[in-house]
Amino acid sequence: MDPLLTAILSGTLVAATPLLFAAMGELIAERSGVLNLGVEGMMLLGAVSGFAVAQAGYPTIIAIITAAGVGALAALAFGVICLSLATNQYAAGLSLTILGSGLSAFIGHDFGGKSLQSIAKLHIPILSDLPVIGALFSQDPLVYAALALPAVIWWVLYRTKFGLVIRIIGEAPHSAHAIGYPVIAIRYAATAFGGAMAGLGGAYLALAYTPLWVEDMTAGRGWIALALVVFAAWSPWRVLFGAWLFGGVAVLQLFAQGYGIKLPSQLLSAMPYVATIIVLVMISRNPRILRLNAPVSLAQTFRAEG
Repeated sequence: MDPLLTAILSGTLVAATPLLFAAMGELIAERSGVLNLGVEGMMLLGAVSGFAVAQAGYPTIIAIITAAGVGALAALAFGVICLSLATNQYAAGLSLTILGSGLSAFIGHDFGGKSLQSIAKLHIPILSDLPVIGALFSQDPLVYAALALPAVIWWVLYRTKFGLVIRIIGEAPHSAHAIGYPVIAIRYAATAFGGAMAGLGGAYLALAYTPLWVEDMTAGRGWIALALVVFAAWSPWRVLFGAWLFGGVAVLQLFAQGYGIKLPSQLLSAMPYVATIIVLVMISRNPRILRLNAPVSLAQTFRAEG
């Protein structure tokens, strides 16, 4: 039983990692009042760029940085359209997803069938050898970075002046502008951070989760990340719970297929998405919670006056 529990725990942490990166980045962007529906596209661009750099023989750290940079650049392009030109954020985000999907497929056309060596896992003496929970101490560095993100994001948002400014801009951008804060510049920074995290989540899929390139390999994880942020009421800790839930169900459906449970494979593959959305909807079924926590200016165009 211990090996099975260890495998489930380890698989849950790994499956949750790309979601945590993407959702935490989007949470910061939305807290500043920017809704970027292009998370899926940015993840795909991060995945293909990270894979391309690693396939060219560069160190993994360079591939990771490149993926994050490409995601940030894509988000900045979205920012130019929505923040500087004041166009509709919903339409621009959807366009970014379509662009990311098509461009990643074009760039990755020659990468089909190629694979990479997965990111090396850490081994912590004694701790890694513990039964069951030893899986917590036998992961690659990006898993630990993702696990630390909720605490870091919570601390920045609620314990630092910069986090307070982000939240003020998300709630009352005109008031923030009136007292001298550069609303557009800070929204650019938050949007770029969200893109970098989405690119990092995509890179994790291509470099560690399944170290190969497959067209549309994110398989809807960008949309799940968006849903996590909203249904978690913009709380980093609830996002962590939602990512773990998705990861756990994803791993369990793989084991279910392996044990030959007589259900269509398509239904089993859909279970992580269905279960995550159902549970998060149940958690946030009180609309008052969403109204109280949603940034007031989310997706609203801001134009500086005076």
